[in-house]
Amino acid sequence: MAEGFLRHFAGDQYEVLSAGTYPMGLNSRAVETMQDVDIDISDQRSQSIDEFDGMSFDYVVTVCDRAKESCPTTPAASTRLHWSIDDPTSFSGSSDERQAEFARVRDIISERAKQFIQENSKES
Repeated sequence: MAEGFLRHFAGDQYEVLSAGTYPMGLNSRAVETMQDVDIDISDQRSQSIDEFDGMSFDYVVTVCDRAKESCPTTPAASTRLHWSIDDPTSFSGSSDERQAEFARVRDIISERAKQFIQENSKES
């Protein structure tokens, strides 16, 4: 979801890549939740952080505490940011409650991504 929002808000200002410490495929609830705000992430893919070994980035943003703990130094980045956001896949409850949790997390990510782009716009 973070990749989708950053691509949406940044336009062509940034090349946005996304990876996980334990990629498990694109989550269908995430795709559906993003479609609810007219952002299509269905073409994104779940990538391993290992695919970016040896590369350096202007920014590396971790969005969950597990990711921050698992990759404290890889990949290299000029600036590291951590957004401590709950992983909606770990939430348990009814189907409707899980969907509501995905929407709640989506909205938090949206605000963080929007703020990041506003504060770090290359057009400033």
